[in-house]
Amino acid sequence: MPVTACPCGRVDARGKARAFDACCGRYLDHDTPAPDAESLMRSRYCAFVLGRLDYLQSSWHASTRPADLALEPGVKWLGLAVKRHRVIDADHAEVEFVARSRVAGRGQRLHETSRFVREGGRWFYVDGDIR
Repeated sequence: MPVTACPCGRVDARGKARAFDACCGRYLDHDTPAPDAESLMRSRYCAFVLGRLDYLQSSWHASTRPADLALEPGVKWLGLAVKRHRVIDADHAEVEFVARSRVAGRGQRLHETSRFVREGGRWFYVDGDIR
């Protein structure tokens, strides 16, 4: 069975796409915490691609997590580009990214700078500023 490339687009040292199971899959499908804010952001992108509402909810900080979460129907995610990962201190970080998608045949770009916090050894998405 062929190895499926991770939707987040992360590559290995040789420039080859990382397999989902060895990349974000270990965070979505196991109880392995993401080691940093960028890895959490990438795994959350994968959760959007795969429709994993459970992971999106559990990785969202309780102070800003919506009570209900629904994905926009008909969205086809096309790719992710991480522009910047800024560590503020040991428990706070920001990740700037651009996620491309298509809805009803029309291309869209989500350019966001997201804020993350680490509590109890786990990183959580807090909120973000969309450009």
